[in-house]
Amino acid sequence: MAKAKEPRRFSDEAVKAKTGKVWAEWFKILDAAGAKKMSHPEMARYLYHEQKCPGWWCQMVAVEYEQKHGLREVHQSCTGDFSAGVSRTLPIPLAKIYKAWADEKARKTWLKGDKMEITTATANKSIRAKWDETDRMSVYFYPKGADKTQVVVDHMKLKSAAESKRMKDFWSEAVARLESTLASK
Repeated sequence: MAKAKEPRRFSDEAVKAKTGKVWAEWFKILDAAGAKKMSHPEMARYLYHEQKCPGWWCQMVAVEYEQKHGLREVHQSCTGDFSAGVSRTLPIPLAKIYKAWADEKARKTWLKGDKMEITTATANKSIRAKWDETDRMSVYFYPKGADKTQVVVDHMKLKSAAESKRMKDFWSEAVARLESTLASK
């Protein structure tokens, strides 16, 4: 079982503004409904249909409840696997960054230990890929003006919180290398 934690993603004020209740009120409602024995989808459906919690917020309340009660770790999905994400805005045009990811030869200049096999790509928007045969990843590209691009890496299907941390560090360093490589050209 996961280590319990206090919710911290949003303040009581923010949750109340969007849902009409603070964390403690939601957790009391879920305790009374027997949520510790519910699956994540069951909990979210209960919040949405029975408690009229707004769409996205029913997911957030369910995740925070699971984390607070040690039913799920941070970065763990409801299926038990983990993910690692990195987002960074780089002072580099979109087409140049996209090519550095999509072109295998270009990618090998900055991505150490490249185990990426692209499965789907939409030019200058997104890449989906296998990583190391079992993991999956997505990379999204968002223009932030003519000469800036936000890159969002989402590495999924990881086996543990430790692996999630390791891959978050890996991708942070990789994106920094990407920026350094492209800035020098």
